[in-house]
Amino acid sequence: MPLDLVNLAARAYDLGFGLALPLLRRNPRLADGWAARTLRDPLPRADLWIQAASAGEAHLAVEILKRLGPALFDQDESLAPPLSVLATSGTRQGLDILNRALRNETLSDWRIGVKTAFFPLDRPRIMARAVACVAPKVMALVEAELWPGLLSALAQAKIPALILNGRMTTRSLARYLLWPRLWQGLAPAFVQAISASDAARFGVLFGPERVQAAPNIKFDRIQSARSLAREENPLAALLPEEVPFLVLASVREEEEDQVADMIAAVRAARPETVIGVFPRHMHRLTAWRARLPGLAPAWAERSRTRQAVAPGTVILWDVFGEMTPALCLARAAFVGGSLAPLGGQNFLEALECGLVPVLGPHWKNFAWVGRGVAEKGLIAQVETAGQAAACLLEHLDRPEPKEAVQARAEAYFAPLRGGALGACRCIAERLKAEYRPARPGGHP
Repeated sequence: MPLDLVNLAARAYDLGFGLALPLLRRNPRLADGWAARTLRDPLPRADLWIQAASAGEAHLAVEILKRLGPALFDQDESLAPPLSVLATSGTRQGLDILNRALRNETLSDWRIGVKTAFFPLDRPRIMARAVACVAPKVMALVEAELWPGLLSALAQAKIPALILNGRMTTRSLARYLLWPRLWQGLAPAFVQAISASDAARFGVLFGPERVQAAPNIKFDRIQSARSLAREENPLAALLPEEVPFLVLASVREEEEDQVADMIAAVRAARPETVIGVFPRHMHRLTAWRARLPGLAPAWAERSRTRQAVAPGTVILWDVFGEMTPALCLARAAFVGGSLAPLGGQNFLEALECGLVPVLGPHWKNFAWVGRGVAEKGLIAQVETAGQAAACLLEHLDRPEPKEAVQARAEAYFAPLRGGALGACRCIAERLKAEYRPARPGGHP
């Protein structure tokens, strides 16, 4: 009965999707790769299809792919290599991350062949063709990937779907429960959730017997240290070693006035400090160019800086890719998106570089890290820009040895890792169930 409901809903969804296609074609994000999204460029066949919606999920998919070979083949003869994998993403950024990682990672040692492509549009008739074209033995969806068209096509083809690193909010669950029988008919074979509360919500929707909590794969992405020796640091020549250097990272538009107050407070108390301002979005550079002359007599754009800056200079970072080397040279760091209610930006890079990042009160986007980071002194949370400036001045005057910060961070995060390996084992178990036994000396 649920499958009949799924078929009816799929037909209605397909019709609505078809009517929306002309509008979707005009969307710049979807227009990029339109031929692939509509299967004019066919997808390759693969044993495993892993889907990552965008950049964040693509990074997690890479963590899984890095560990997949050993989980499948190491000391286990029930599967025989090679294994073909299709990794897809719905955005150009996600696809670029997958392609870049695959160029850098060594998967050939385990005879895993990975190809990448844009994720097709979720129109049921497109997804039915996509599933038939790829013919995966297992479908792995990273995080919150409940695509009705895809899940319907997988159910029709009797291909098991796995949700890995699954997360579901209370609001999302309420929306899904408006039509519970539909989603029960589309239920994945198994859900690996990032927490007990997320597992409970998935259990309400799909049944607790197919859900299990596991470590968040994001913990596997946290490096124990990002130490970069000064002699190897590309910014060393620009930042004199004896001059204190402060990084204001990922500053958002909504908190620029508060950050400007922080700059003024730090300069008044420690005028020799070099301050690096890293706007989160490059289109805010124009606003900072207009603001900085009133804040600092000496300021410069990073792109125009070729030699050591004078003490007290404020540097507007207008180039990409230098956050890590800057943090490795800094004595203190503030991470933005946290003074205004924006959820916070990634503060883990500062921690990996041996700095205790100063944050405002708003960092719910990284609540998955756990409040223990504050209890262990791995972040310094403040309520106001004035408190942030005072805390930064303290860090500048009495910086904790970076090796000590990195050691405490490693002690905190090490027990929380393992989600990626657990996801790989989940995939391996399902593949073993779907494969025929390997022929002696050959492949399944």
